[in-house]
Amino acid sequence: MLLFIALINQGLIMLGKSVLPISEDQVSTLTDTLYLAGSMIFTIVTTLFAWFKNNYTDKGKLQKEVLKQKGLTK
Repeated sequence: MLLFIALINQGLIMLGKSVLPISEDQVSTLTDTLYLAGSMIFTIVTTLFAWFKNNYTDKGKLQKEVLKQKGLTK
Protein backbone atom coordinates (compact mmCIF):
# COMPACT_ATOMS: atom_id res chain seq x y z
CA MET A 1 0.00 0.00 0.00
CA LEU A 2 2.76 2.44 0.92
CA LEU A 3 4.61 1.58 -2.30
CA PHE A 4 1.48 2.34 -4.34
CA ILE A 5 1.11 5.74 -2.63
CA ALA A 6 4.80 6.49 -3.19
CA LEU A 7 4.51 5.61 -6.91
CA ILE A 8 1.50 7.89 -7.33
CA ASN A 9 3.34 10.66 -5.52
CA GLN A 10 6.44 10.21 -7.71
CA GLY A 11 4.32 10.23 -10.88
CA LEU A 12 2.68 13.50 -9.85
CA ILE A 13 6.07 15.07 -9.15
CA MET A 14 7.34 14.01 -12.59
CA LEU A 15 4.28 15.59 -14.24
CA GLY A 16 4.83 18.84 -12.36
CA LYS A 17 1.71 18.47 -10.27
CA SER A 18 1.54 19.15 -6.58
CA VAL A 19 2.58 16.24 -4.42
CA LEU A 20 0.08 14.29 -2.39
CA PRO A 21 -0.33 15.80 1.07
CA ILE A 22 0.85 12.82 3.11
CA SER A 23 1.87 13.59 6.65
CA GLU A 24 4.09 11.48 8.85
CA ASP A 25 1.13 10.89 11.18
CA GLN A 26 -0.85 9.29 8.35
CA VAL A 27 2.03 6.97 7.48
CA SER A 28 2.51 5.93 11.11
CA THR A 29 -1.24 5.39 11.51
CA LEU A 30 -1.28 3.16 8.42
CA THR A 31 1.77 1.28 9.69
CA ASP A 32 0.12 0.75 13.08
CA THR A 33 -3.06 -0.49 11.41
CA LEU A 34 -1.14 -2.93 9.21
CA TYR A 35 0.80 -4.18 12.24
CA LEU A 36 -2.40 -4.77 14.22
CA ALA A 37 -4.07 -6.54 11.29
CA GLY A 38 -1.01 -8.75 10.75
CA SER A 39 -0.83 -9.53 14.45
CA MET A 40 -4.52 -10.44 14.55
CA ILE A 41 -4.23 -12.69 11.49
CA PHE A 42 -1.17 -14.42 12.97
CA THR A 43 -3.01 -15.01 16.27
CA ILE A 44 -6.08 -16.43 14.53
CA VAL A 45 -4.03 -18.74 12.27
CA THR A 46 -1.92 -19.95 15.20
CA THR A 47 -5.02 -20.60 17.32
CA LEU A 48 -6.75 -22.54 14.53
CA PHE A 49 -3.60 -24.58 13.88
CA ALA A 50 -3.20 -25.47 17.56
CA TRP A 51 -6.89 -26.39 17.85
CA PHE A 52 -6.75 -28.53 14.71
CA LYS A 53 -3.53 -30.24 15.74
CA ASN A 54 -4.87 -31.09 19.19
CA ASN A 55 -8.28 -32.28 18.02
CA TYR A 56 -7.65 -34.02 14.72
CA THR A 57 -4.30 -35.75 15.07
CA ASP A 58 -3.70 -39.16 16.58
CA LYS A 59 -2.06 -37.59 19.62
CA GLY A 60 -5.02 -35.26 20.19
CA LYS A 61 -7.51 -38.12 19.89
CA LEU A 62 -5.45 -40.19 22.32
CA GLN A 63 -5.40 -37.32 24.83
CA LYS A 64 -9.15 -36.91 24.52
CA GLU A 65 -9.69 -40.63 25.14
CA VAL A 66 -7.50 -40.58 28.26
CA LEU A 67 -9.41 -37.55 29.59
CA LYS A 68 -12.70 -39.38 29.02
CA GLN A 69 -11.41 -42.47 30.84
CA LYS A 70 -10.42 -40.38 33.86
CA GLY A 71 -13.78 -38.58 33.85
CA LEU A 72 -12.27 -35.16 33.17
CA THR A 73 -14.44 -34.32 30.14
CA LYS A 74 -18.11 -34.42 29.30
